Amino acid sequence: MKNPKKRKSKRTNLLGFSIMIGFFAGLIWGGVKGLFYYLRFTTVIPGFLVEPFFKHSFLNTQPGYYVGWLSFILFSIVATLVYTLAFRKLRGPFPGLVYGIVWWMLIFVVIGPLAQITAPESQLSFDTLFSEFCLYLLWGLFIGYSTAEEFTDERNREPERALE
Repeated sequence: MKNPKKRKSKRTNLLGFSIMIGFFAGLIWGGVKGLFYYLRFTTVIPGFLVEPFFKHSFLNTQPGYYVGWLSFILFSIVATLVYTLAFRKLRGPFPGLVYGIVWWMLIFVVIGPLAQITAPESQLSFDTLFSEFCLYLLWGLFIGYSTAEEFTDERNREPERALE
């Protein structure tokens, strides 16, 4: 067996890592968002982030759905870059959970209603608010915990044979 202390420390490319994690966060959780909309758990269309740039009627079509999914992927890449630059040294799942909650608050309580991207929270149903809250909670957890695993010594708790 190799001695883990003799291994060369390999630095992770921050930009490349952020793009990769953000892409998969957007792909996975954007797909879940689309599923939530299709199953009517939420009334917020998947393309809500690009609503100022596209007509609402277009965003309700199949191509509009894919534009919305792509916008969520791009949003996730930017959000992951912000998290990686600011919070990459925080350990465990809780910083990511808080990060997801902060984004939910910004989108559905603060910036979204002001920019008319989302309806005010008082006009959204409980199902919509709860579904979106859970989605952003898991999205933030995915970003935060993936980043914590990469940039802290969380992997040192793994058994030696798992590191090989």
